[in-house]
Amino acid sequence: MSPSADLILVADIGGTNARFALADRSATTPLDQGSIDEYPVAQFASLADAAAHYLQQRGASATSGVFAVAGRVDGDEARITNHPWVISRARTAEQLGFGQLHLINDFVAQAMSIALLGVDDVVQVGGAGWQPAAEGESRNYCVLGPGTGLGVGGLVVRDGRNYPLATEGGHASFAPNSLEQIRILEILSAQFGRVSNERLVCGPGLVNIHRAICEIAGTDPGLLQPADVSARAADGDALASRAVEVFLEIFGAVAGDAVLVQGAWDGVFLTGGLVPRLLQQLQHSGFRQRFESKGRFAATMSQIPSMAIIHPCPGLLGAAAYALDMQRATPGVSA
Repeated sequence: MSPSADLILVADIGGTNARFALADRSATTPLDQGSIDEYPVAQFASLADAAAHYLQQRGASATSGVFAVAGRVDGDEARITNHPWVISRARTAEQLGFGQLHLINDFVAQAMSIALLGVDDVVQVGGAGWQPAAEGESRNYCVLGPGTGLGVGGLVVRDGRNYPLATEGGHASFAPNSLEQIRILEILSAQFGRVSNERLVCGPGLVNIHRAICEIAGTDPGLLQPADVSARAADGDALASRAVEVFLEIFGAVAGDAVLVQGAWDGVFLTGGLVPRLLQQLQHSGFRQRFESKGRFAATMSQIPSMAIIHPCPGLLGAAAYALDMQRATPGVSA
């Protein structure tokens, strides 16, 4: 990819790793997949240092960037959750020699990725299919991502523009759907007080569900990580298998609620670190039944697509989509 005014640096910055790539706004597929590199954030004193290292290693140059960060973006500043970096947009742009730099929340990027997803980037969950929007077509989507926490966002497509919605929907209150889930809520309430959806639908949430199910069964599972619960389920452990099933049922209910709250009648996209690892179970679980089980809206919900994102770097894809949309908004101005 030759250096040009269309070349931008995109990044997806988490609490553990930073991913960088180059994107070309003039290309049909703007994200250069072959340019993706990942570094542990602990290796660098600042985001600017990490970005400069990437450009140097690649022998590349750019004059603008879009950086998605796993933390709250407050005006000119962003703080990374679970890492001490405090990022100043203006200072980082100055250090990199960028004319323009945008800091966006990671779930703004996840939502924006929908604009560039193709049918090969997703796997259908349930009976309702999905096709990318035609040029000029209006769409309302939502996106959910269980990982370390539960991210929830949305994308509104109007008049050729994409408007991402950054939300804290993962912190909405958990609503149990069965006697078993009521008992799980009681157990978690004794530990946490208020119980949000994020207490159940994320990596640590799988552990919370498993521990509650073990308590109901009168056993002590010991201290486990999410991967331990998944491994036990894969080995046929009945309580771990039930924990995964309950996790996916609750995930489906929460995804359906997100559709209703956001009016995302054109589909929900499932992302985050757990989705690819649980994809096979997801497709054969109670996810879709709970997703559709919304009383008087059950018939409507049965027609709404739920798609698991399998693109390897949706955060970087979304950062590239954000740059494209900024260019459409202000033609002739670098993103």
